[in-house]
Amino acid sequence: MKTWITLVATLLVVGLQPQTARADAPAGEAYFTVMGSYIDDDDVSQLDDGVSGGQFGFGKAFQGPFNVEAYIMAAEMDGFPGQSQTGLGVDLQLVMNRAGRFTPYLFAGPGYLTLNPDGAPDSDGLMLSGGAGFLADIFGDSNIALRAEYRLRSHEIADIDTQDNLFSLGFQFPFGAPVVTAVPPVVEADSDGDGVVDADDRCPGTPRGIRVDAEGCPLDSDGDGVSDDKDECPDTVRGAAVDEKGCELDSDNDGVVDRLDRCPDTAAGVQVDVHGCEIKEEIRLPGVNFESNSDRLLPGAESVLDDAAATLVKNPSIRVEVAGHTDSDGTAEYNEGLSARRAATVRDYLVASGVAEDRMTTRGYGESEPIADNSTAGGKAENRRVVLRVIQR
Repeated sequence: MKTWITLVATLLVVGLQPQTARADAPAGEAYFTVMGSYIDDDDVSQLDDGVSGGQFGFGKAFQGPFNVEAYIMAAEMDGFPGQSQTGLGVDLQLVMNRAGRFTPYLFAGPGYLTLNPDGAPDSDGLMLSGGAGFLADIFGDSNIALRAEYRLRSHEIADIDTQDNLFSLGFQFPFGAPVVTAVPPVVEADSDGDGVVDADDRCPGTPRGIRVDAEGCPLDSDGDGVSDDKDECPDTVRGAAVDEKGCELDSDNDGVVDRLDRCPDTAAGVQVDVHGCEIKEEIRLPGVNFESNSDRLLPGAESVLDDAAATLVKNPSIRVEVAGHTDSDGTAEYNEGLSARRAATVRDYLVASGVAEDRMTTRGYGESEPIADNSTAGGKAENRRVVLRVIQR
């Protein structure tokens, strides 16, 4: 029995050491094994040695280095007299190098053995056994392993202390599905909490709450180089020069950005039109033309009048006279009435565009104030005009 005690002690001591290898089968997986056995009986039994028995086992792998395996063994032994043997047992196995193609193991455990001698009464009793073996992966990825082991079996049946040597060879087969332990996902760090992990974050110090792009940098929706959280002019035209607030530059501070300013060096405090040019005594309306002998606007006048309306809205203190003029064709009385109607048409358009009506008066000057020679077609065209005369600033 000392040999068996030594095997159990070795099994426990080695099993309690830190293990780095995985199981030959995943934790929770069951298996069964079938082996033939060569039995070297104790001389006291007077039995012949030889390949005369076999073993069938069923085991389960646990977390760590241990397996538990139950088995049944049987043998028909020749001798004087011959006998049959049947045993049941359970082993605790210590499996090493489980992930490798060659997996050694140690085992020990109790059992119960029945002996049936020829021509004599049966006898039975407890047995203890232990030993060592190995699994060898010789079939590639099939999960079937070659198994070989040595077992020292001790029993004291019929008051005879006996120790037998069993050498077994066979195969081990997986059985059932393994229990897969869920591995928690690796959560990558996102130090500034912007939704972009540190490894991909090109702007790692973004303040909390600021919307960022895929690289973790504050959004710049209009592409002006100023992030949205600092941009006071978020819809800047692409390519326009901007200040630190994201607003287009207005170098002369006249309220018209440089990109649209036709007069970029206007003096400070001067009233300007929508193009950034100083408003003098008259706001001319080139391109505002009418049908012949009519107060109906010709196509193309709208854009000029829209600019004039925007200029007046931009400068709410200005009051104007809408002055209509004609060439010298027709009578002076008729031309005065025609020019007044044309001035009223322009006023109505400006009112519809947002200019308060009480900021405008109308007057028809007819042919009385020509600016060009009425004897030529070109001169007449210049004289047929409507202008806005500033009467109050």
